[in-house]
Amino acid sequence: MLYKFSTLLTILLLVFSGSAQEQPQETKQINIVYGANFTKDEAQYPGASIFSKDDRQVQFEHQGADLWCDIAIFYQKENKLKALGNIRLQQGDSIQMTSGKIDYDGNVKLAKAWESVVLKNTDMTLRTDTLYFDREKQESYYNDSGTVVDSANTLTSEIGRYYMIPKKYQFLDSVFIRNPEYTMQSEQLDYYTTSKNAYMYGPSTITGKTYKIYCERGFYDTKIESGYGIKNTRIDYNNRIIEGDSVYFDKMTEFASATNNIKVTDTVNQGIIRAHYAEVFKAKDSLFATKRAVSISLVQQDSLYMHGDTLMVTGKPEARILRAFRNAKFYKTDLSGKCDSIHFDEKTGITQLITEPIIWNGENQMTGDSIHLTSDLKTEKLDSLKVLNNAFIISLDTIGKTGYNQAKGKDLFGQFVENELKIIDLIKNTEVIYYMYNDDNELIGIDKTICSEIRLIMANNDIEDITFFTNPDGDIFPEKELPENGRKLKGFIWRGDERIYTKDDIFDEDDNNIKLVVIRGIDNPIDIDAEEEERSNNEGDPVNKIPGTNDEAQKPKKRPKVKKVE
Repeated sequence: MLYKFSTLLTILLLVFSGSAQEQPQETKQINIVYGANFTKDEAQYPGASIFSKDDRQVQFEHQGADLWCDIAIFYQKENKLKALGNIRLQQGDSIQMTSGKIDYDGNVKLAKAWESVVLKNTDMTLRTDTLYFDREKQESYYNDSGTVVDSANTLTSEIGRYYMIPKKYQFLDSVFIRNPEYTMQSEQLDYYTTSKNAYMYGPSTITGKTYKIYCERGFYDTKIESGYGIKNTRIDYNNRIIEGDSVYFDKMTEFASATNNIKVTDTVNQGIIRAHYAEVFKAKDSLFATKRAVSISLVQQDSLYMHGDTLMVTGKPEARILRAFRNAKFYKTDLSGKCDSIHFDEKTGITQLITEPIIWNGENQMTGDSIHLTSDLKTEKLDSLKVLNNAFIISLDTIGKTGYNQAKGKDLFGQFVENELKIIDLIKNTEVIYYMYNDDNELIGIDKTICSEIRLIMANNDIEDITFFTNPDGDIFPEKELPENGRKLKGFIWRGDERIYTKDDIFDEDDNNIKLVVIRGIDNPIDIDAEEEERSNNEGDPVNKIPGTNDEAQKPKKRPKVKKVE
């Protein structure tokens, strides 16, 4: 039977009369604001009052929220409501939700909306097929695909939850962000609609026009394309791949930095830098690395390791310059050395060892004021060697094991064949002391000669033949006739204890005992937005003040070196 009431006053009197008898005053009762047409259908909806619109929609109110719809099935005793058709739910001035259907439980303030659901806040719009809106907790969530659009980004995911007070989204499963400048994919992501900050949990990839970032924990400011990763992080950036425990990136300043267990790969020249701190400057096409820094490059199927307290790489790929500063050392299988600093020019193929250089080729120790190694630009094999001023070459007598073969001159010039040193020419004021043996390895005598120029022919990194040029003056002395102090040339210094035998020898005790900085948020990125909110809430409260809030390293900056560590 249809009961039609022509005025809102009649409906309100009926409802409030029943409410006064059945519900205590303190319960959270759903209130009818406008009911229009009223009916009942006990067969299909037992105990329910059914309201339908006339020229105005049905309207209900519940604790600060208003709901409009075409048809409402109201279970007053249970304090529940089913709304159908053109639904609009308004909470305050900021939250509005529209849908085709809603089930609302006034006891727990929980709404389930479905059919083309749209939730709008002041700065975002959420679209999904089914949405749960918990007004008690001020949270909404969906479990079957949703899309969020704000002023900067379009975000999609299979599962999502929106926390209305901090304006924070938590996205799960197949998260995707589209922006005109980049895209982001993640397994789990928290996103603040006000700050536009994203916090990544699980495998995540950000692809910009000039960079690509992968991490499994991280932070990203989507407004300025700046952020960091703190787990399995990799950035593909300007012909370089940067990997490390913690990697920071800022598009605006064209800068990236990395901390702890770093690997930087030059994708053009296939060189690698390893260190525990590094910075990359895209505009300058440069790299700075320190803390157990080492450069690794391939020379004819053999790795060349170069170390210094600081490494710096500058220049375009075809004209890279590598510098190793302070306590510089290098190692490859048949050649190693050390000096104060090393300068390598990719364009010329010349490696300069500067200030007190020394190199070892097999058993041969070579020193001078300056040493240059030159590579063939086409084959990238070692081509030649120069030792300029005070050139001195020494090797232990491999048979007698007590004396030293020596040759010195003003300059030394060497030639490599298939990366092996074959010919050594010493020029100007040259001197030699050489232990001579017969075929039975019996000492014949000690050759001590002075001349203008000497050529040494090498085989297997040992002296095979000596040729003296221009007025040689000397003799072969029996061992007993040449005193000990006559068996060493002036300037002789044997530095065998400093020789570098392996790639690990290029590092000293300080390098091996470096204490790595502790990466903050190694399990989860630091939620700056949550910290800021808590900081604001506790401002002026010395009891609840957040520890470390005066530490500027808590916040990411444009170029922080240790913004994520303490």
